[in-house]
Amino acid sequence: MSTAPDYIEYVCEQISDAGAVRYRKMFGEYMVYVNEKPILLVCDNTVYVKMLDIIADIMKDADKGFPYKGAREHYILDIDNSHLSREVIELLEPHISIPKPKKKKL
Repeated sequence: MSTAPDYIEYVCEQISDAGAVRYRKMFGEYMVYVNEKPILLVCDNTVYVKMLDIIADIMKDADKGFPYKGAREHYILDIDNSHLSREVIELLEPHISIPKPKKKKL
């Protein structure tokens, strides 16, 4: 099962006040960018966040899971909890770098 288009729109609406929010389809699922930084991974209508020390305290009670086969374990973010979602993004955003553009093959 893949993420429904209306679900990814809902995720982006929930965090719309966190900055410039956009998403990109990747391998049938979605990466959500805030201020051009990859913050959330959405797979099978579930929102995942990397398990980083900066959010360990506020995510200590969160469920954990694997977004796809071969992935590392991630926190599962309760996107319906807008306060928690904003707090997680506010903590992560300064510590995540903007991906470098890929060089085009000649």
